[in-house]
Amino acid sequence: MRRPFARPVFDADISAGGLGQLPDWDLTDLYAAPDAPELKRDMDWLGKACADFAATYQGKLASLDADAMLACIRAYERIETIAGRIMSYAGLRYYQNTVDAARAKFMSDCQDKVTDFTTPLVFFSLEFNRIEDDAYDALFGANAEIGRYKPVFDRMRALKPHQLSDELERFLHDQSTVGASAWNKLFDETMAALTFTVAGEEEPLSLEATLNLLSEQERPRREAAARALAQVFGENVKLFARVHNTLAKEKEIEDRWRKMPTPQHARHLSNHVEPEVVEALRAAVTAAYPRLSHRYYRLKARWMGLDKLQVWDRNAPLPIEVSRAVKWDEARETVMGAYADFAPEMAKLAEPFFDKGWIDAGVKPGKAPGAFAHPTVTEVHPYVMLNYLGKPRDVMTLAHELGHGVHQVLAAGQGELLSSTPLTLAETASVFGEMLTFRRLLANAKDAKEKKTLLAGKVEDMINTVVRQIAFYDFECKLHAARREQGELTPDDINALWMSVQGESLGDAFEFMEGYETFWSYIPHFVHSPFYVYAYAFGDGLVNALYAVYEEGLPGFEDKYFEMLKAGGSKHHKELLAPFGLDATDPKFWDKGLGMIAGLIDELEAMED
Repeated sequence: MRRPFARPVFDADISAGGLGQLPDWDLTDLYAAPDAPELKRDMDWLGKACADFAATYQGKLASLDADAMLACIRAYERIETIAGRIMSYAGLRYYQNTVDAARAKFMSDCQDKVTDFTTPLVFFSLEFNRIEDDAYDALFGANAEIGRYKPVFDRMRALKPHQLSDELERFLHDQSTVGASAWNKLFDETMAALTFTVAGEEEPLSLEATLNLLSEQERPRREAAARALAQVFGENVKLFARVHNTLAKEKEIEDRWRKMPTPQHARHLSNHVEPEVVEALRAAVTAAYPRLSHRYYRLKARWMGLDKLQVWDRNAPLPIEVSRAVKWDEARETVMGAYADFAPEMAKLAEPFFDKGWIDAGVKPGKAPGAFAHPTVTEVHPYVMLNYLGKPRDVMTLAHELGHGVHQVLAAGQGELLSSTPLTLAETASVFGEMLTFRRLLANAKDAKEKKTLLAGKVEDMINTVVRQIAFYDFECKLHAARREQGELTPDDINALWMSVQGESLGDAFEFMEGYETFWSYIPHFVHSPFYVYAYAFGDGLVNALYAVYEEGLPGFEDKYFEMLKAGGSKHHKELLAPFGLDATDPKFWDKGLGMIAGLIDELEAMED
């Protein structure tokens, strides 16, 4: 999931802008309404099922044979499904309007109940991890039915050295709704309520609307937006510093109790990726800054006739770019055509998203910013959220999130426990979908100017996905290290950490306006998912390497690709990439992906007048 720049406007404005009829979610496949009898039935069932599960299995896991353990796992999986269905519905309703107090209350109430109901299940992972290794291996080697679940429990057992006592684990589970979750909500609601007074605009704008101005053609509008962002972020920086200080300290306490060797280690475990693989990725990207971002932005400065770029020029369109709004039907046709060119099955899987209310595309007051694809639960289907305003980048965002959706549909066959893909591989289908769409647009370019515009846009997207996200990752690493070593961080402390990575990653083509030092404050991933951001760079590098194999004509590539997506979380990245002759543990793997970006910049340099 990513959060692109998009400008919220009301539905009436969208219609007037000629984008066509934008789809809304139909959440009735989850529940018809907050007071639907089916939701009450499921909530009641969940409370009883959790209590019954604990009464039946607590203290007995080690004594179960394979058949009894399989029944236990399936009962646990059913609980996960019903709890996931309830919280998916509550969460999606909330994201449609985060400033609606009734929706916020409904989600909080659901979360409180689900947390209370599932507290008795905390024993499950703890007790499971106490099963002796020989007994564990015998259990999952007994037959194929139970054996298919082994990857889930292998990942669970990776946490064995870091688990606490049963009592402490229950405490952490109980207090989770007033810990990080509460700070997440405060951040979301604060961001949704911010308004920005931008010089030249008739009315105050939301965050998304203001960020969107940074990609407008007119430079004074971009500057005005950047300065408005800096002013409001500066006015609220103490609150955002408090959020980050608190979350970083909470994480430090839990990591210390769990004996996590680094702040990043928990994320690596959940991603089922080795720390040295992530470090190889980070090292490869930072070493490539000069030949990627530094080189590209010097080119862009020349194209724009500037000695130095300002921060409001980073995502600016090229002077030769013709501004136009891409209607929704055209965006759909472009993405679906690209998917169909690759494999008709891929387009067929994507079609229901458009026709059955699985996409919420319009921009509405209070709607969460950005875009995501939510898998909900495997017995329903994913939902995609966009803030679509007809920008070319919005088309790429549609391709990206639809890729997630197709991946989630394919992986659903694994069932609730095995369908979830580790974050490092979760970006595979989304970035691949973007690449397919880009290649289709490039092939259909009418002239050299359009081709140059498309190439530059793709390079910028890749830089934002790889360079920017690794810079984000480095910022988080520095932030958490400083919080542990120095104690409470002032806003100025955090600002300085932010600027230390910005100059390094963007290069000498940039000047940084006063106020840019606070732009860390609006990045949601730092709050919601610490150290998530390297998954974007991982996914982009993986897909670049994967696409190179596709272009080289690997026999049966399409079938191998679909098998990889269908695997969900049932296989390790090494096993998933082996059919393509790729290995993410090989340092040269990342150079192959980064080489594709460098090659596109080579093409742009060759087009210089």
